Amino acid sequence: MKISIITVCYNSEATVRDTIESVLSQSYSNIEYVVVDGASKDGTMAIVNEYKDRIAQIVSEPDKGIYDAMNKGVGLASGDFVGILNSDDIFASAHAIADLTEFLVVNPQFDGVYADLVFVQREHTGNVTRTYSSRNFAPWKIRFGFMCPHPTFYVKRRFFDELGFYRLGYRVSADFELMTRFMRNGVKLGRNPHVMVKMREGGISTTGFWWRIHQNMEIVRACKENGIYTNIFMVALKIPFKLIGYLKR
Repeated sequence: MKISIITVCYNSEATVRDTIESVLSQSYSNIEYVVVDGASKDGTMAIVNEYKDRIAQIVSEPDKGIYDAMNKGVGLASGDFVGILNSDDIFASAHAIADLTEFLVVNPQFDGVYADLVFVQREHTGNVTRTYSSRNFAPWKIRFGFMCPHPTFYVKRRFFDELGFYRLGYRVSADFELMTRFMRNGVKLGRNPHVMVKMREGGISTTGFWWRIHQNMEIVRACKENGIYTNIFMVALKIPFKLIGYLKR
């Protein structure tokens, strides 16, 4: 089983080395690694090129944003399953992909898989600040803005051709829309009960009040475009749900 991992980056010299090394240190060997850079103006590509002999494909050119870069990576991928590891993120262990493939072999009824992730301090990735547990995710919760963690989402490559890629009309929630679209079209996902990814705090979709508002508006739009009834007030209900979850831990 070949697993394609795509890293998209732009001016990521501070973090991209950690990301690359977390992929290259995986114990599972049948990995196709693709790096898509948006024509960085810092030292990102100098770092990427240090590892060029171990990266299957490298692209560095202007793009139309992060989701355009993801689409380029998916288009280049030839693995059985495809996932995204952004240049701020790292795998939680050297066995992350081995755990994923073992789950898929044991559970062949699933078309894709997701897991848990933890948020960590930007400068000290060993310091966990909070956990994004996928344990209680269920498709009916999509209307309230809940979704499985995108950095842990791996799906059969063929579904991108059948159901479409990331939609560039979304600024921050195209990942939510794509996963919603896939599930609404019968893609069966299973949960691998492991922490798979460490995600640095401070990403565009995790900080800032106005980005949160914009994200929620896009979530409402994604639901409606995929035939799920919701509204901004229903999506806002996820805030007390999350607070309850934090208090229970």
